[in-house]
Amino acid sequence: MTRVAKFVGLDVHKDTICIAWAEGGPLQVPTLVGTVPHDVPRLVKQLLRIAPAEHLWVVYEAGPTGFGLARTLMEGGIRCMVVAPNRVPHEPGNRVKTDKRDARDLARALRAGNLRGIALPEVEQEAVRDLLRAREDCVRALRSVRQQLQGFLLRNGVIWKGGSSWTGKYLEWLRGLRFSAEAQSETFKHYLGEVDRLVLSREYLTAEVGRLVLTLAQAPLYRALQALRGVSTIVAATVVCEIGDLRRFPSASRLMSFVGLTPSEYSSGGKHSRGSITKAGNGHVRRALVEAAWAGRLLPNRTLQLQRRQVGLDPAVIDIAWKAQHRLHKRYLRLRARGRPQNLTIVALARELAGFIWAIGQEVKLPAAV
Repeated sequence: MTRVAKFVGLDVHKDTICIAWAEGGPLQVPTLVGTVPHDVPRLVKQLLRIAPAEHLWVVYEAGPTGFGLARTLMEGGIRCMVVAPNRVPHEPGNRVKTDKRDARDLARALRAGNLRGIALPEVEQEAVRDLLRAREDCVRALRSVRQQLQGFLLRNGVIWKGGSSWTGKYLEWLRGLRFSAEAQSETFKHYLGEVDRLVLSREYLTAEVGRLVLTLAQAPLYRALQALRGVSTIVAATVVCEIGDLRRFPSASRLMSFVGLTPSEYSSGGKHSRGSITKAGNGHVRRALVEAAWAGRLLPNRTLQLQRRQVGLDPAVIDIAWKAQHRLHKRYLRLRARGRPQNLTIVALARELAGFIWAIGQEVKLPAAV
């Protein structure tokens, strides 16, 4: 086993990278190397001046620059860890933040063993994740345009009284509207055209996600997760692309904690206080699970669509999915009977659903390279 001689902290930005390294005991102050341009070959040369590649251990915080730097360093034989920014310990009361301090803090925390790296996704997996996030942006834009259109109609006294909005009947009613002023007609045409365009984009991106996720090494897990009611293309793909192999979590509670669905707690002495969910970790997966959990309020049923998704799956996976339907529905009825608000109940179901997703993940065998 190679002995690590230098623990290196990098404060990475779009244009610059600040470097500091530490060695020895906890009382030894980390050494600041300086700031270099964000040029990976130049950074590698600078790191190799500190120590040979096999004696280096590098860490930096995850950010908008992605994982390309970590992959390049590891290809060059340099051990590299990427950590979540909110998982880096900081000295309490310290209100001075600079790139130099951040680099030193990272090096110090790495030397002390206080950091836990995040799992680096495969390149193809990260690419499909980007496509999923593009679809998420499209959905957000569609929601905004729909609100703008309804606000325009409300300002002009045009009110829909036929029930739920954005159904087939609602769209038919919209397309039959006429306005006396030409400017109003052009405004309405613009908003409605944007809605139609974004709906088409959303459907196209959904189809592309469903096609491309099947090319990943995690495709068996994607198929298995769809055995769960409420977990279809987008939810299953989000779990696969944002988390990857679920076997890296030793228990279901660790997965629940990772996606921020566990209750916050403050206990001291004889006082115990529990609050809302932590909302830590991956918000994309958390939102997807909350959306899927709404299916838990329905009576357990093997719908035709669900049966089609379960064709060819392991009977053990189908059994877990059937148990999930029963447990989630019973919990929904129990919490609602206690007077728990609807939204809080759904969040509780999402936490339960994460447990069943973990259980299915233990049944699926993925390639060793994942």
